[in-house]
Amino acid sequence: MMILVVVIVLLALLFDFINGMNDAANSVATIVSTRVLSPRQAVLWAAFFNFVAAFLFGVHVANTMGKGIIDTRVVSAPMILATLLGAIVWSFLCTHAGLPISVSHALVGGLVGSALAKSGIKSLIVSGLLKISLFIVLAPLIGLVLGYIIMIAVMWICRKCSPQTIDHWFRRLQLVSAALYSIGHGTNDAQKTMGIIAMLLFSTGYLGSTFYVPIWVILSCHLAIALGTLSGGWKVIETLGMKMTKLKPVHGFSAETAAAGSILMSSLLGIPVSTTHTITGAIIGVGATSRLSAIRWGLAYRIVWAWILTIPGSALVSALCWYGISLLRLPG
Repeated sequence: MMILVVVIVLLALLFDFINGMNDAANSVATIVSTRVLSPRQAVLWAAFFNFVAAFLFGVHVANTMGKGIIDTRVVSAPMILATLLGAIVWSFLCTHAGLPISVSHALVGGLVGSALAKSGIKSLIVSGLLKISLFIVLAPLIGLVLGYIIMIAVMWICRKCSPQTIDHWFRRLQLVSAALYSIGHGTNDAQKTMGIIAMLLFSTGYLGSTFYVPIWVILSCHLAIALGTLSGGWKVIETLGMKMTKLKPVHGFSAETAAAGSILMSSLLGIPVSTTHTITGAIIGVGATSRLSAIRWGLAYRIVWAWILTIPGSALVSALCWYGISLLRLPG
């Protein structure tokens, strides 16, 4: 059993690494597209603040993931293995297709799919799933509205400033907004994997009778997501930062600030939101302040379809993984 648990923990950290690789786009797309930092500098900046987030905002999202989506009594090591395999396969395919999908929702879908395959619909906690499903819609809308409002406010405040002055100041301010966004990203996304690992440890008896997230799990998950961010994910960065809309430093600042505020608020409430949804919505909201034609809506629709398919797609893959793993008769 111990060997199986160690293998699954390592697989979970691999998933966290892939999460960082996919979501590197979210953290650095705007600051790269505005040419404030080079891609290499940007990923170093984002990765550092992904890790710093480990010490700032608690583990509210990890608790939701660990005990708020499925009944912990049905959890087993093989089920967590199927969950992770389904989420990793789906995330890997979408990342290499250049689609900024929600890796978070791939993990949720994987958990739902394996739980349904193992124990049926009674294993699901409906209230937790409804909350997550609601924010599939709300997250991009909140990002869009906040991005639009912040951009309008900035334009009014800076209405008497020259374009050169605006560019000068917001190239510096965007370093701050990018750091805030990366902290929000690390806070919300690393905690999702923490919740899965803690669920595994609790279900196999390694946490005792009380569910909690050990400090070594917190630090290792933040390190894994930071290393994933360092590795890039350049196709998705190009999609978000270069193809969605043309950005300047003032736009990048507004989008990152809007997304950071939304994600940090959700993290404190324990809601596992999609950072991809949020930053994409913010970028669209900022771009819409100039003119709606500035947004490449065809690309946006393609991304929305990726969002819609993620939970059922990863759930199906995880269910198939569960049926395959169950034939191996693994312990747990």
